[in-house]
Amino acid sequence: MKVAVGIGPVNEDWEGAAAFLQEAERIGVGYAWSAETWGHDAATPVAYMAAKTSRIMLGTGIIQAAARTPANIAMISLALASMSHDRFILGLGASGPQVVEGWHGVPFKGAVQRLRETAEIVRIVTRGERLTYDGKIYNLPRPGGEGKALKTSAQPRNVPVYMATLSPKSLEMTGEVADGWIGTSFIPEHADIFFEHIAKGAARAGRTLSDLNLQANAGVIEFSDDVERLIPARKPGLAFSLGAMGSRQHNFYNDAYKRAGYADEAIAVQNLWLEGKRAEATALVPDEMVLLTNLIGTEAMVRDRIRAHRAAGVDTISVAPAGNTLAERIENLARVVELVKAEG
Repeated sequence: MKVAVGIGPVNEDWEGAAAFLQEAERIGVGYAWSAETWGHDAATPVAYMAAKTSRIMLGTGIIQAAARTPANIAMISLALASMSHDRFILGLGASGPQVVEGWHGVPFKGAVQRLRETAEIVRIVTRGERLTYDGKIYNLPRPGGEGKALKTSAQPRNVPVYMATLSPKSLEMTGEVADGWIGTSFIPEHADIFFEHIAKGAARAGRTLSDLNLQANAGVIEFSDDVERLIPARKPGLAFSLGAMGSRQHNFYNDAYKRAGYADEAIAVQNLWLEGKRAEATALVPDEMVLLTNLIGTEAMVRDRIRAHRAAGVDTISVAPAGNTLAERIENLARVVELVKAEG
C-alpha cells in the first residue's frame, strides 16, 4: 500500500505548498492530487508542482468532465505528461448538478455517459490516433460540417485515466474503462459498496478488481492519546460533505454514507444543513463516523485504520496531515508513511 496527499495552498501560499510536496516526496509519498471545485482549476497546480518535484506521481483529482471538451482535456494531459516526464495521471469526475449547471452552464443529465465518452476520446487522442468518435454525447468530427478528423501534433503518450465516482452506475463504468479509482466517503469496513460495483464493471471488460489502482481517502492524520479532543474538529468537514456537496436530490457523498449504514444520520445532517442550521448539523455527526473516516488517535488506533484499508483491498490511502506548521504536518505524514511501510 502507498500514500497520497493533496496539492493545494493554504491562503494562496504556493511556495509553502511546494515545500510540503517536496518533503512528502522525500519521505516516500507516492501520489499527489489537485482538486477542482469552483476556485482554482485542477490542471495548473499540477504543472507548477511538476517543476518543483522529480519522482512523485501527480494527478488531477479531479478535472470536471463537463467543464472542458474531451479533446481539450487530452491536450492538457499531453502537456502535463510532457512537463512531468510522464508522472501525470488524469483524474476525471462528474462533479454535481449545482456546479455543472450553476457554474459551467452545462446540463448535468448524462453525467456517467459523458465521463465514459470523455475517457475514450482522451485515450484516442493521447495514443496519437486519428480522432473519430460516434457517441451519444460526442460525435467527432461533427456530422454535416466542415470538421476534419485530426491527430494530435504532440508526442503520443500513455496517460493513465482514473475516475472519482460514487454511485453504483458510475462505479461500474469505472471498473470497465478506468485505470484507477479515486474514492471518497470511504469506510473500509464497507468497501463492498464501492468495490462490488467496480468489480462488476471490470468483469464486463474481461478484467478484475486487481487491474485497477484503488485509491481511497483515509482522512486527516493526527496523533494524540486524548482522542475525545480530536473528534470535534473533524465533524464540520463531514457535515459539509453530507449537507452541502450537492443538492437535496443529488448528493453522491451523502448517498455513499447511506449505503454504508448511516442513512438516518446522513438524512438528518443534510436536512439541518439545508435549513441553514449548520452548527446543529455538525453536532449531529456521529463520533464513530469521524473515527472511521480519519487516521486520528493513538498510534495503535491509526495502525488499525491502516490495516483496515489494506484488508479491504485499498492500494493507496490519501491523507491530509494536521499541523500548524510545515514541520508538524510532515512529522504526522512521516509517521503514517512508516506505519504503511511496516504493514507491507
